[in-house]
This record gives sequence, C-alpha cells and structure tokens, in this order.
Amino acid sequence: MMLATETAAPVIDVSHVVTRFGAAVVHDDVSLSIRQGEVFAIAGGNGCGKSTLLREIVGLLTPSGGTIRILGVDSRTLGESNGRPIHNRLGVMFQHGALFSSLTLAENVAVPLREHTDLNPGLIREIVAIKIAMVGLPPDSGVKFPNELSGGMRRRAALARAIVMDPELLFLDEPTAGLDPMIAAGFDDLVLSLKKLLGLTVVMVTHDLDSLWRIASRVAVLGKGKVLGVGTMQELSQSDDPVIREYFHGPRGRTALEQAAWNGAKRDAASRQF
Repeated sequence: MMLATETAAPVIDVSHVVTRFGAAVVHDDVSLSIRQGEVFAIAGGNGCGKSTLLREIVGLLTPSGGTIRILGVDSRTLGESNGRPIHNRLGVMFQHGALFSSLTLAENVAVPLREHTDLNPGLIREIVAIKIAMVGLPPDSGVKFPNELSGGMRRRAALARAIVMDPELLFLDEPTAGLDPMIAAGFDDLVLSLKKLLGLTVVMVTHDLDSLWRIASRVAVLGKGKVLGVGTMQELSQSDDPVIREYFHGPRGRTALEQAAWNGAKRDAASRQF
C-alpha cells in the first residue's frame, strides 16, 4: 500500500534547474522532489553543486533556468517582502555553523527572533534558553563566545539558532564536516530526535557516508551536473551507475556500509531481547 506522504504534493519541488557561473555549468537539468517528514540528503563529490542547490532552494541564489517551489511558492520570490512568511517557516544551519564571533551563544541563537518578531526581551530569553537545552547544551554555555566553544558545541549552537523560529523545514549544510566520528554520531542522533519532536522535514547536504546511512530517508546523488540517482542508501548502494558505485563502494563507502550493517545487527539483537 502506498503511504500518504508518497501521494501528497512535495514540500519542495526542483524542476529542470540549470545553474551557470559564467562559462561554468554547475547544474544541467536537475530535478527532484522532497516529501514532508523525511530526511532528504543531497550527496556527491566535491564541486558537484550540493551547497549551491541548497542555497537556490532557500532563495539565497537564483538558478539560471528551471523552477524551484518550496511549500508551494516559487523560491525566487523568497527575497521579496511577500516571501517573508515562507522564509519564517525555514531554518538553515550553514556550513561550520556561521556563528557571529562578536555575539555570545545566546545572542547568536536570539538573532532570528530579534530580527523577525516583536517579542519582548524577556520572552526571547526564555525561548533561547529552551532551544539551547533542546540541542543538549548546558545552560551556562549561553554566555560564552563562539571561540570559547568546541567544534561540536558550535554546531549545536548553530542548530539551536536554526530551530529558534519553530520552522517546518530544516536545512543543514555539511553539519558534521570536520567533527570526530563520536561527536558526529551524537549530532546525527540529535537531528533525528528533533525531527521527531518538532515534526520537521530535514534537507541535508553532506559527504559524510556514515550520516547518510544513519539518518537519511532518501538520498539524491549529484554528478556531472545532473541527478545520477535518488533512493534509499540500500537502493543506491546497488546502483549500476559507475559514479554512484565509486561513491558508495570506494574505501570510505565500504567502511560506512560495514558500519551500517553492524549497527543494524546490533538493533536486531536488541529487539529480540524484548
């Protein structure tokens, strides 16, 4: 039986997108759709246009051709005044966190509330404290500056800022890049927990194969300016496309696949105990 999320209109629809920067063609007829409630990952090698596509989806860049509709609205209108209601339904965590170095953690998290709401300072402080707690940071971390935080804490602070407006869609650009495996795994678990708690649809750009196996519902693999394949990690790992096969069956891919199989065996063993 087909699930309701598979028959409903997609929350994001990318249709025949072309992206050029001068003579360089980054995207050449890219199409994909993202369903409500899934963790959709955009993967591929360096320079394939993953982050560029994410910025086009949220309206920070305009593609050279094609259309992108997000929550039923053309992404090209998001920069206009009438695009603000849609923009407020999006949360974005940029690569490496992109925190303001001159602001404390709490002040960084508060930025969207101060810019886009009329809430009083006391209520803003309360909301910020709740979001800081939701991402697993201690209360006293709010007074610290970004250079006083570890890499993992900075990512969690950036995630708190991304969810402070209670978005429907959460965009993550290379969220675990540069983190050690244990911290990256903890961040992945946090994303899944927040997705369930807040009812989020998550769109994630990543080259972290462990994260793809751990939390992605579906993955789109970009290469040669196109979408080479879309599916679950299990489906893509069996693809005949040579680029996809190299991506998933190279040394890093084999290690991630073995780790995913081991984690699956652990879950199965644990479930049989109950």
